[in-house]
Amino acid sequence: MGYRFDDLTAACQDDWRRYVEHDFVRQLGAGSLAQGAFRHYLQQDYLFLIHFARAYALAAYKSRTLADLRQAHEGLKAIVDVELGLHVGYCRDWGIDEADLARLPEAKATLAYTRYVLDTGNRGDLLDLHVALAPCLIGYGEIANWLNAQAFTVRGEANPYDAWIAMYEGDDFQGAMRAELEWLDARLADVTPARFQELSGVFRDATRLEIDFWQMGLERTD
Repeated sequence: MGYRFDDLTAACQDDWRRYVEHDFVRQLGAGSLAQGAFRHYLQQDYLFLIHFARAYALAAYKSRTLADLRQAHEGLKAIVDVELGLHVGYCRDWGIDEADLARLPEAKATLAYTRYVLDTGNRGDLLDLHVALAPCLIGYGEIANWLNAQAFTVRGEANPYDAWIAMYEGDDFQGAMRAELEWLDARLADVTPARFQELSGVFRDATRLEIDFWQMGLERTD
């Protein structure tokens, strides 16, 4: 019996729960998050998406099969042609125009996580890269589902962040999350215990860097 994605989260369960159930997430779900904190997060998430696109370009380079190459190409197109445009529009709703986004300096937490992902992908193989990205792609979908299961979560117009939850609970993102889970499960099934330990370290470090990304937003309230 091989490994699965659930084994990665089990290997760093405390960190994974701290990430999924972070105070930033809880306050966002309750609608009590300071708007300055959310605005700062949105701006830095725009910069993160650019590096996320670069990671998919790296995934294309690392691909050894046509199927993996197509997957990387579709991911890159989705970010560059669709998601970045949607994000710019969402930022505009929060009073942040595209010119402001273009001038943004990267926060330390943004630098740390994005460069970790790219460095991991450069040093390792395609599986290393996907595992480093998993806390974002799979984590955000799990966070939306977790929020919807909590009694404190407020939905609709009473929560200014309802659109954020809706984005990640939506069919498009949930479908992408399920596809990534299937891809990871298929490849993790064949790894050795020693290789799994390496990948667990990558996943743990990436999860901790995602925690820092939430904390960055939480601490910026102006």
